[in-house]
Amino acid sequence: MSPIARFVAAGVALAAVATASIASAQDFNAAPNYGTLNLNYGFTPDPQVINLQSGGNLDAQRLSSSCRGFITNAPDVRLNYNAGGGYPLILSVASGADTTLVVNAPDGTWYCDDDGGVNGLNPMVRFNRPMSGRYEIWVGTYGGARLENAQLHISELYSQ
Repeated sequence: MSPIARFVAAGVALAAVATASIASAQDFNAAPNYGTLNLNYGFTPDPQVINLQSGGNLDAQRLSSSCRGFITNAPDVRLNYNAGGGYPLILSVASGADTTLVVNAPDGTWYCDDDGGVNGLNPMVRFNRPMSGRYEIWVGTYGGARLENAQLHISELYSQ
């Protein structure tokens, strides 16, 4: 094999390894940082509130160009949700910091938000017709890999 062909082959192999590591960066099967919640539609109290630290060292934009902020490899919260009753599922964050939200829905679709909540710098993802199943939820920090105090709100009634 010529030196040029070896160089090209090495470059292709390196690109394949780099792409594989980006695609597998979020481990939605990892144990969640702040636990698992099992909820049926009509749950009380509403909202369910989880105190956590937003952020991490991984850039969420690697998942999709619409994702923002820095998150951890493992999800922050796993939600096993039994939908019904015509209720929406509303995931939102309350924090003094600029936070983001990354959600892997039961069908494998990624949803991301930055600043869509009612408080300007906080995110909200609303499923008007939620699926039953497992939701993996990451709360990110916008603008840098740092940890910030935050609350994840899970509701069928309103956004934080």
